Amino acid sequence: MKRLRFHAVVLFVVIVAALAGCGSGSSSDESSAYSGTLEGSLSVSAAASLRDAFDAIGDGFTAANPGVEVVFNFDSSSNLATQILEGAPAGVFASADEANMARLADAGEVDGDPVIFARNELVIVTRPDNPAGISGLVDLADAGIISLCGEEVPCGRYAAEAFVLAGVTIDESKVTRGQNVTATLTAVTEGDAVAAVVYATDAIAAGDAVEWVDIPTEHDVLASYPIGVLAGAGDSELARAFVDFVLGPDGHAVLGEHGFLPPA
Repeated sequence: MKRLRFHAVVLFVVIVAALAGCGSGSSSDESSAYSGTLEGSLSVSAAASLRDAFDAIGDGFTAANPGVEVVFNFDSSSNLATQILEGAPAGVFASADEANMARLADAGEVDGDPVIFARNELVIVTRPDNPAGISGLVDLADAGIISLCGEEVPCGRYAAEAFVLAGVTIDESKVTRGQNVTATLTAVTEGDAVAAVVYATDAIAAGDAVEWVDIPTEHDVLASYPIGVLAGAGDSELARAFVDFVLGPDGHAVLGEHGFLPPA
């Protein structure tokens, strides 16, 4: 059942086209930010589900600014927030939830107000051809070993919310937990679990390695992704330029291509 809510992705593309076509002041600001005069190295801590999209965004940003190097650190948002609080160097944080961004903001680690730049939805992934015949969350209760993100990881919390909405309980003895969404999906592709609950973007990235099943809207939980410049950014101008690039038409186009939904 390889179905996703493509109308929302199409809406993202429409929004991008509108942004690209408008003659607002923000467009000229972005042009000056990407004039190629920026230099230096930028460390970006980003949720694991952003890996493919941000790798492409990073390529676009550095192509526009040849004197810039962007170094990414991908992991669960909860792990990244903890690392930053413990002193890990980073100029930009892109989280898969608002809670971990709030942790940093409350600790004075965020410079300015974070901005929601994308959303994501949950899906069920199974082994190719869905041998267990899983059609929804209720089937996961007795399907075998199910892979879920760690309980403190955003995708783990979102999955728990979805199970509550669907009235489904899974015995923890039948659950294997991943450090982040990438590890959670890998448990299925490597045969350690019969199914997993992950983001739609990760299911898309996995291609034919998995089959996926939609979660009905009434049981699904949309993830909101905020991005912000960190107070400890060594070069705040460079960090803000990267955030502007993500928020601009080029960044939105890449995010849409990778299956992310537009911000509300």
